[in-house]
Amino acid sequence: MTKIWTLAAVALTVSACSTLPRPPTSQAVELKFAAQINGQAFACGQRYEGVGTTRSTITPSDFRMYVSDVKLVRKDGRTVPVQLTQDGVWQQQSVALLDFENGTGPCRNGTEAINTSVRGQVPAGEYTGVELTVGVPFAQNHQDPTVAPAPLNSTAMFWNWQGGYKFIKFDTASSGIHADKPAGTTPAGPVTRYSVHLGSTVCASESRTQAPSACQNPNRVTVRLDGFDLRTNTVVADMGAVLSQANVDTNAQGTSPGCMSFPKDSDCPPVMHALGLSYDGVAPKGPQRFLSKR
Repeated sequence: MTKIWTLAAVALTVSACSTLPRPPTSQAVELKFAAQINGQAFACGQRYEGVGTTRSTITPSDFRMYVSDVKLVRKDGRTVPVQLTQDGVWQQQSVALLDFENGTGPCRNGTEAINTSVRGQVPAGEYTGVELTVGVPFAQNHQDPTVAPAPLNSTAMFWNWQGGYKFIKFDTASSGIHADKPAGTTPAGPVTRYSVHLGSTVCASESRTQAPSACQNPNRVTVRLDGFDLRTNTVVADMGAVLSQANVDTNAQGTSPGCMSFPKDSDCPPVMHALGLSYDGVAPKGPQRFLSKR
């Protein structure tokens, strides 16, 4: 009889243990982003003073960017890919579109909807940093956006089959007013368009509608932010920092307004170097200044 009771007790113990909740094997994560210009929150229609080498006043009309290959960093330095939520709107495979404009005022060519975070799943654990790439992976970068799934269906974020997508699309206008001049002493000049469109350049293909085999200038920016707490920190994208050494009041003759990433544009070196990218064979003198943590 004693043996029977012992076996019964063991069976009950095993049964009870089997019903205990198991630790989760994965956890949901959300990486928050904020757009700024010289530390001030980005907003359509707002004027920002003290931008660039001439400390000019600008009024932005667009600010969007693609990020991909988002990873979290463990304590030991190893990285873990974030499996992005496939929401059919902002995220697809490893690519996410961040859209800071809301289609109002000077941003009227944009969209009403905004997106300021990247969402997904990672193995359960403790993470101390984040790593991501500004840009679209080569395998997805050269396609027809009219048949591509969202968010790669945005024709506003696309150049052509050869170049692919605009990894960053920032458009603005400078009023010619300078913050370091007393009010009334510097007349406003003509409104000058200025854009930063980052994308791959010098991409060789047999035709304009055929994907290239490679690009001489991939222009993807990989950034790692250590000491990053997903619960309290935000990734800040500051275009004022990118333009700090650029003159937004002028444009090199015979080139597109601002910097469109194409070679031999004298407006581009300070912009590309601020993004942490080499330009026309010249490497940046320091790390990228576009993304930081807050």
